Amino acid sequence: MRALQRMRSPAAAAAALLLAALLMTPLARLHASEAVRPVEVPPHERVTLDNGAVLLLTERRDVPLLAFTALLRGGAMSDPQDALGVSSVLAGLLEKGAGERDALEFARTVASVGGSIQTSAATDSIAVSGSFLARDAQLMVELLADMLQRPRLEPAEFAALRDRRIEFIRAAKDSDLASLTPIYGAAALFGAHPYGRPVNGGEASLAALKHDDVKRHYREHMGADRLIVSVAGDFETSQMQRLLRSAFSGWRKARSPAPEAAAPQPTGGPRVLLIDAPDSVQSYFWVGAPGVARADPRRAALDVVNTLFGGRFTSMLNNELRVRTGLSYGAGSRFDRLAAGGHWQMTSFTQTPKTIEAIDLALATLDKLHTGAFEPAALESSRNYVLGQFPLGFETASQWALQLAALELYGLDRSYIEGYAPALQAVSIQDARRVVDQVFPRSDQTTLVVIGAASQIRDGLRKYGPVTEMKLSAPVFHAPQR
Repeated sequence: MRALQRMRSPAAAAAALLLAALLMTPLARLHASEAVRPVEVPPHERVTLDNGAVLLLTERRDVPLLAFTALLRGGAMSDPQDALGVSSVLAGLLEKGAGERDALEFARTVASVGGSIQTSAATDSIAVSGSFLARDAQLMVELLADMLQRPRLEPAEFAALRDRRIEFIRAAKDSDLASLTPIYGAAALFGAHPYGRPVNGGEASLAALKHDDVKRHYREHMGADRLIVSVAGDFETSQMQRLLRSAFSGWRKARSPAPEAAAPQPTGGPRVLLIDAPDSVQSYFWVGAPGVARADPRRAALDVVNTLFGGRFTSMLNNELRVRTGLSYGAGSRFDRLAAGGHWQMTSFTQTPKTIEAIDLALATLDKLHTGAFEPAALESSRNYVLGQFPLGFETASQWALQLAALELYGLDRSYIEGYAPALQAVSIQDARRVVDQVFPRSDQTTLVVIGAASQIRDGLRKYGPVTEMKLSAPVFHAPQR
């Protein structure tokens, strides 16, 4: 990557920051209640079939479109230790032929009506989503039912997909190291906990994966009792319910119960994982710590503080690493929240000779969050930024289908959406200080992951904690056990 070579001069960067601040000023001056409309969950019907499948039906007659999200509980959490990535491969195969249609015919059928279908896997679920014209509702349900209940899982498609996934990882190691730091980071932070598993697997686990492993995983972990189908768009609820009941009421239950994870335990102190990329002219670093669960009641205050710290261009972290010092082209932080917990992370990159300086500054900025005072104007600006961004996730039928499916997956009610803006508006300086003390780590409570030229940065990294080292060429994301 050549991002640092394209970096603006400090003066130009400062000018850009000033311009961004000026453009944002009108919003920052508005009171939160004036800057954003409240988000209300639309009327919808929830139906549970006898086999455990949950249907969520939301009529939206503004445009003649339908959108759906189907979630199956499980995901990478259900992957066996000797078959990491199997859920992701299975998800990819679902759209490679189903029912009477092979992969080519399936794709042609979707395209012939202007529809779209995508599949993916996450730590806690497999997702199928798509959109169609309202007139093609019956075809949409037929295709979804075939994908979930009658996937072809053909050996040739499996081999091609598995090999392509391996090549994607190798390509990232050649040209996109930044995309790998969160994977190494989660593995280093959580270890053997299910949240540490690479969702898409690693080179070794994928290479060892057999076609029978995927078929077995389908039988054990796909079934109606794991299924949530959320449909939003231009339809009559009674008619859509009949279509879905007819399509899914006869599906069997999964042979295994859905996996549940215990809350991850806090790490015992600072640790460093160094991944040696000897030819890299830059170092990519990830700093992480255990975070909070999706349902944590401190969500609003945490989001306001994280936005202030590293969640937007004008954040403390980006200002220090990019604007003021020019050490990086960008830096940010975020929370990843799952059912039983999650993690907080900050990420950036810099030129190899500047590695220790950049990490020092990132960690010092994190500690400043604990020792510095919150200015009311800065907190208000951060709150208004979050308030302004929040409604953008609830504008289309596709977004509502996804949002309602996610509420169901995590056992949350409508107040998770409708109560968020009022909670943001109520965040005080005391609330912000409290969540910093309770949730945000100090620098000596973090796990540090660095991908870079080990010979040049190894000695400097030792001051952050015990260093474990592995090679970028290793076909796994977990460091070997000592």
